[in-house]
Amino acid sequence: SSVASRCCRIMENQSRISEFFLRGISESPEQQQLFFGIFLCMYLVTLTGNMLIILAIRSDPHLHTPMYFFLANLSFVDVGLTSSTVTRMLVNVQTQHHTISFAGCLTQMYFFLMFGDLDSFFLAVMAYDRYVAICRPLYYPTVMSPQVCALLLALCWVLTHVVALTHTLLMARLSFCVPGEIAHFFCDITPVLKLSCSDTHINRLMVFALGGTVLIVPFICIAISYIHIVLTILRIQTPGAGGKAFSTCSSHLCVVCVFYGTLFSAYLCPASVASEEKDIAAAAMYTVVTPMLNPFIYSLRNKDMKGALKRLL
Repeated sequence: SSVASRCCRIMENQSRISEFFLRGISESPEQQQLFFGIFLCMYLVTLTGNMLIILAIRSDPHLHTPMYFFLANLSFVDVGLTSSTVTRMLVNVQTQHHTISFAGCLTQMYFFLMFGDLDSFFLAVMAYDRYVAICRPLYYPTVMSPQVCALLLALCWVLTHVVALTHTLLMARLSFCVPGEIAHFFCDITPVLKLSCSDTHINRLMVFALGGTVLIVPFICIAISYIHIVLTILRIQTPGAGGKAFSTCSSHLCVVCVFYGTLFSAYLCPASVASEEKDIAAAAMYTVVTPMLNPFIYSLRNKDMKGALKRLL
C-alpha cells in the first residue's frame, strides 16, 4: 500500500487529473439522441409545471398559507434538482463533448446534494404542517406562524448546505491519479469515489452517516406525523369530516411515496441486486421523473391549486 501511495503521489505531481469523462445514459449514439429528446421534454415539462405552481401560489391570496408556502419552495427545489443534473447531460449529448472538469464535477455534486436533501427536509416540514393542522388545529396559527415558517425554511437551507459542503470538501481533498470514466450521467458521490486512488474510508463513512441521517430522519418524522393524523381522523365522529381532513394530505402523501420509493431503491438496494444500469435508472427517477410529476399530483388532486392555476392561466 505504501508503494501504491508513493506511485500515486508521483503521478499526481507529474499531472493532476483536471477532468472526468461522463458516460451518460447510454454509449450508443442512436440511443443518446433518443434519450436527449426524452429528457429534454421531461425537463421542459418539469420547468413549466413547477414555475406555474410557484406563480399560482404567489398570485392567489387564498394560497398564502404555510402549506402552500412550503409547496412553492418545494417546486423551486425540484427545478434546481433537475437543472443541476440534467442540463449538463443534455449539453454533453448535443455537443458530443462528454468531459467535465474536476471543479465542475464538485460544483454539480454540491448542488445535487443540497437540492436533493432539501426535497427530503421540505417533505418532512410539510408533513408536520399537516399534523398540526389536523391534530392541533387550535394551536395552528401560533405553531405555524410566518416567523416559525421562515425559521424552518432557513434551518432546512442551512442544514443541507452544511451536509453538501461537507461531502464536497471531503471529495476535494482526494487524489485522482488516472483519467477515469464516471459511470453515470452526473457527478454522484459513489461513482466518483470509485475513481479515486486515495483512502476513501472517511468519505464513505460520511456518506453512510450524513446520507442516512438526511434520508431516514425526515422519513421517520413523516411516518410519525401520518400515524398521528390517521389516529386523529379515526376518532372524528362527524360523517365525512375525516375524509375531508385526509384529502388535504393525499397529494403530499403521493409525492412522499414517489420520492422515497425511488430514493430508497437507489441507495438502499443490496449490492447483489444493484448495477450501474439500475443506479442510473433510479437516479433518473428521483432527479427527473419525480420533480416532473409533483406539479401534476398537486394540481390534479387539490381543488385550491386547480382554481389558482385556472385563474393564473
